[in-house]
Amino acid sequence: MAISIRKPNEIQKLREANIIVAKTLNYLKENVKAGMTLKEVDTMGEEFILSHGARPSFKGLYGFPGSICTSVNEVIIHGIPTDRVLKDGDILGIDIGTELDGWYGDSAITMPIGNISKEDEELIACAKDSLYHAIDIIKDGMRFKELSYEIEKFIVARGYQPLVRFCGHGIGKKPHEDPEIPNYLEHGSPKSGPKIKNGMVFCIEPMICKKGRNPIILDNGWDVVSEDGLRGSHYEHTVAVVDGKAQILSLVE
Repeated sequence: MAISIRKPNEIQKLREANIIVAKTLNYLKENVKAGMTLKEVDTMGEEFILSHGARPSFKGLYGFPGSICTSVNEVIIHGIPTDRVLKDGDILGIDIGTELDGWYGDSAITMPIGNISKEDEELIACAKDSLYHAIDIIKDGMRFKELSYEIEKFIVARGYQPLVRFCGHGIGKKPHEDPEIPNYLEHGSPKSGPKIKNGMVFCIEPMICKKGRNPIILDNGWDVVSEDGLRGSHYEHTVAVVDGKAQILSLVE
């Protein structure tokens, strides 16, 4: 496993790509409403990214048909934009990638459509809170498996389950690089495997299931749901390890 160490100027390039992701997410969060179709959301996101001089990096990636992932209710990740109409009470996961001057950005949120239930509010909060918990505890010298273990403990303590077989990842000159960062401990001790080091840049993205952690990919080949068939949530940031701790790159400055 070759995990890249980035120079400060490279981290700045990654920050610039990620700021456009963050601005796009903010724009969609403010403007997406009930009555819109997922394709309309996708077009809004694509046009906003292009207007800021970047390219929607998910478009065509591994054959993905849209520019952004639009995951509604029980779809936890990789939802493809369709003619499905958003309704009051839905929850919508939006995952966005950009490419700017050869460097990549990636971030995701789950947002309410209109008024949602307390249950769904708590589901979304678990994804967001576990993400920020992970970012807070990252430090130079910590092992990636230890981070995965701590994310899993946080999620389970809230009464949920992490989706398995999908994970966070490195990012840089490619949208997905080493290492893979599951939201659960896999294969051995938390004190084993590669260590987090200054200069590393990677994406943390908790994916939350209510009861069953095993994924099912729907017939369209993209939408990922839990085996329990219940609603899920997803949050993601790109972070860089600087001066021994994580800095969020996917934030508007």
